[in-house]
Amino acid sequence: MRDEPSAKTDSTTREHAESEIATDIRALTAVSEQIGHLFAHSHSLRSTDFRALMHIATAEAEGRPLTAGQLRELMGLSPAAITYLVERMIASGHIHRETDPGDRRRVLLHYSDHGMSVAGEFFHPLGRRTRSALADLPTTDLAAAHRVLAAVISAMRDHHAALTRAPGAR
Repeated sequence: MRDEPSAKTDSTTREHAESEIATDIRALTAVSEQIGHLFAHSHSLRSTDFRALMHIATAEAEGRPLTAGQLRELMGLSPAAITYLVERMIASGHIHRETDPGDRRRVLLHYSDHGMSVAGEFFHPLGRRTRSALADLPTTDLAAAHRVLAAVISAMRDHHAALTRAPGAR
């Protein structure tokens, strides 16, 4: 008769796997920040400019473009600071404003063609390296990794929301 794994072993294995995922995400965040800093520096952008571009690009990719007010909340900036940042990013050609087709009173922020071109030139080599690194992994593994990352992102967004609602939060 074969020994069945104990619940304690399963729990320890799961805790180890969760810990490894947390470590991997911290490493991913750290190297992403380094790459973002290099992108910003190579295009005479400030770190806040790059953070704003990341928020705008992420929101667009998720099908929920941001208003300047939403970007301000995400970045924790004052209304004056976000106005200055948005105006600076529009003047540099990285983003543009567009009236929300669903609510003509709202103005949405989008990457401009120039901004996409500049980002593409810088990040396409990373895309090629990533595709090469993932080439030998089965599609089912990639789908599982996506589900894991989506769950972690959801938890992090929930945590951020709870922190910003807490007394004494900005």
